[in-house]
Amino acid sequence: MPPIVSVIGQSKSGKTTLIEGLVAELKSRDYRVATIKHAAQDFNFDEPGKDSWRHLQAGSEATAVVSKDRVRLIKSITTENALDEITRLIGDDYDIILTEGFKQANAPKILVHRNGVGLPWRNIKKLIAIVNDEPLKTKVRQFSRQDVKGLADLLEEGFIKPQRERLALYINSDRVILSSFPRKILSSVLINMVSSLKGVNKVRSLDIFLRRQPKQG
Repeated sequence: MPPIVSVIGQSKSGKTTLIEGLVAELKSRDYRVATIKHAAQDFNFDEPGKDSWRHLQAGSEATAVVSKDRVRLIKSITTENALDEITRLIGDDYDIILTEGFKQANAPKILVHRNGVGLPWRNIKKLIAIVNDEPLKTKVRQFSRQDVKGLADLLEEGFIKPQRERLALYINSDRVILSSFPRKILSSVLINMVSSLKGVNKVRSLDIFLRRQPKQG
């Protein structure tokens, strides 16, 4: 899947502003960026009485509301694997996914700190950078709020470029981590196979879905 980096910090610390700046900067470098926002409390997309609500009440596992230029998906997720499930729904055709929140997730994290606010960063796993108003005594790399380009450089060199070529494998909806050798073998087999099909030109991306018939008895 695309590299995921979470922007975390206390309320009103400037997380959304930072993400806005990073999205604009990375897009100016011709990268495709997706974002995910973690809500602190439940929100009601499926309003009672609406058609989508009626679909869900009837037993639909997921429902999508589509307009001429947008789509809104409503689907239940499990708390334990929320970020993995959401990123799979978004898809793999992005150079990076930035999330706002998800402090407990396993993704690398950027902490946004505001002067005068407590700094609970010592127990944060995979902290790669701190964006702050004041220098802090830490070995973690620090950036000013104005240095969006410097932070974008960090994401570009550390996450985007190393993962521009990738292969994701899911078995029974669980992601399978592939080491370098099987990833190269599987990628080569798939590309050679589909390249031989009539009407196929240069392969830039490839999506395959397989569902097996359950064995009887």
